[in-house]
Amino acid sequence: MQVISSLKRTLAAVVLVEAAIVGYIPSIANAADPLPTLHADPLRTSASGVSSGAYMAVQYGVAFSSSVVGLGLVAGGPYNCADLTAGGIPACMSDSPSGKSSWKSAQDLASKAKIDPVEGLKRLKIYLFSGTKDRVVYPSVVAAARDFFDAAGIPLTNVSYIDTLPAGHAFVSPSFGNECSTTGTPWIVHCADKDQPYDQPKAILQQIYGTLDPPAEKLSSNVKPFDQRAFADAGTSMDSTGFIYIPNDCALDGSRCAVHVVFHGCKQGAQAVGNDVYESVGYNRWADTNRLIVLYPQVVSMNPKNPNGCWDWWGYTNSDYSVRSGRQLSAVRAMVDRLTSSK
Repeated sequence: MQVISSLKRTLAAVVLVEAAIVGYIPSIANAADPLPTLHADPLRTSASGVSSGAYMAVQYGVAFSSSVVGLGLVAGGPYNCADLTAGGIPACMSDSPSGKSSWKSAQDLASKAKIDPVEGLKRLKIYLFSGTKDRVVYPSVVAAARDFFDAAGIPLTNVSYIDTLPAGHAFVSPSFGNECSTTGTPWIVHCADKDQPYDQPKAILQQIYGTLDPPAEKLSSNVKPFDQRAFADAGTSMDSTGFIYIPNDCALDGSRCAVHVVFHGCKQGAQAVGNDVYESVGYNRWADTNRLIVLYPQVVSMNPKNPNGCWDWWGYTNSDYSVRSGRQLSAVRAMVDRLTSSK
């Protein structure tokens, strides 16, 4: 029995070492702490994401607009696109969906109290990005997201629309990832803009929160895992472990801080790319000096409905996926509520 026990401990150690090499310990939620209560500002939440994460960000912003101040969409389309567009998912990635139809859908859902009142959308700050080399989510789809926000009454001065960089289908990091035009794992690229590295996290956060203090040269804290099982079960396709970056200033006094939620794309959760998104895209260095808590919720592949580990923007969890009661949306909202709780 001692030999067997020793062998089990050795095998477990090997798993942990191999996981550490790629920066991710798969679904060991009992090694993660509960998400803390930090008393962050409940009215200054924002969200951003790429691909399915961009669709999820717009769903979060529309469903909970009364507490959201801004959104960053990288290669994503308008709200409720898959339900409204003939051709469904493929058409919402490569065709020309209607932003105005999405706006009417939001109005209808708000009238039924399934999402927050749509009047709250008018004050949002919006960042939209479409790479000229993106052949997964076409520029026409991102343009439809712009049309949605225009129909919602958001002033043009509150919208930053970037569609000139030769980026593939990816987040754009200032110093990490593939060459700019690449579309492929880890779905992160680096691009030059006027001979300078393009810093997409800075562009997103500055569009939402205004002029930023310079980024941290050395982070005051580390990204930490937290137990997602308190917020969602396995049927939601959400992983048992999520990640969070809490600057030291926010750990000491969270009331002066806001929460920014980053939604990864398909095939881009920690299950697939390790720590590349939550460590290397570049959000944390700006968050550290600007009192921003960065939440990195995680989904995993779930056969047969979600084999690529995408956020639900077409209804694989249930028909309420895009409203407040949606299983993933309500789970992420509960995480934000924990971080912003005054109790």
